[in-house]
Amino acid sequence: EEQADLYFLHLVEEGYAPQIDKDGDVVFKYEGGTWFLQIDERDPEFFRLVFPNFWSIESDDERERVERAALKATADTKVAKVFPVREDTWASVEMFVSPPEGFRPVFRRCLAAVGAAVAAFRREMTSADAD
Repeated sequence: EEQADLYFLHLVEEGYAPQIDKDGDVVFKYEGGTWFLQIDERDPEFFRLVFPNFWSIESDDERERVERAALKATADTKVAKVFPVREDTWASVEMFVSPPEGFRPVFRRCLAAVGAAVAAFRREMTSADAD
């Protein structure tokens, strides 16, 4: 609960309208998408910012392309990861911060890193479509 409160308050201070979802994660809207800060009660120093479900996977062929594009986007972007989850694609920043409020000074940079990884992924997928 303390971790959720910490994230919730920070998002309010930054001008977002966060909510707590049924899993206890802190959900907010950013640049037209729904993002969340995952809560790990066993590890309060683990910070995970997630942009889920930004690219649907429609076929096995597309899954292969998604995996290749995700690997490239992850390799080319600092801190961010892109990966398939079931029939969708997610991006995240995951790191350890100590103390837990240590995420505050880098929060905007984390948003930018995820955005850069998603943009790199989309470029790869679009250029793959053109091939």
